[in-house]
Amino acid sequence: MSPKPTNIAGDSHTSVPRTPVMVPIRSLGANHRERIAAHLESLDARDRYLRFGYAASDEQIRRYTDGLNFERDEIFGIYNRKLALIAMAHLAYPAKKTCDSCAEFGVSVLKSARGRGFGARLFERAAMHARNDGITQMFIHALSENTAMLKIAKSAGAIVQRDGAEAEAHLILPAATLDSQITEIVHEQMALADYRMKAQVQQFRSILSRLQAMRCAAGTPSQ
Repeated sequence: MSPKPTNIAGDSHTSVPRTPVMVPIRSLGANHRERIAAHLESLDARDRYLRFGYAASDEQIRRYTDGLNFERDEIFGIYNRKLALIAMAHLAYPAKKTCDSCAEFGVSVLKSARGRGFGARLFERAAMHARNDGITQMFIHALSENTAMLKIAKSAGAIVQRDGAEAEAHLILPAATLDSQITEIVHEQMALADYRMKAQVQQFRSILSRLQAMRCAAGTPSQ
């Protein structure tokens, strides 16, 4: 099952425009599979329809998640301070990558996290990784009724073609540069540091919660 995007952006001539505020976006491995599944299952029927091109059931989402190939493809995610996955993107590579290979981009963003440009940021991150990995073109397959997402692609310079109920946006990627490679490394390290800090805060809060419960059980008033 190929991913269907809900937020897309691109530039067919230059690199994707950068925005001034840094959003921690990290690469996700197989150890994030359950959180990815929980994120997708939290989408309502309409969002599932736009994401996959059909009203995916929980069972179908599980099959999609179980089939994610973390060795071949790239999965990117944005976590909030409670370590809930609020936005994720799937950059799907062909089974056999060649010098003129293209990759497909799909993304989903929770309703509570929309309006912050996370879809465009994820596309920017995916495009940077793809060009650094030798991919020459990215494409996005979406429903024609997904006008908001197609508008993002068009405003960024991607070529959008409609064919009835479906549409595709194509983005030619520039060649990798030393700057693009260093930038990706820096972004990934910053995202990892952000994730670790959030995990430590969550662990600390969990310890405090357990101590509070022990005090209550012992009849000791909290300070």
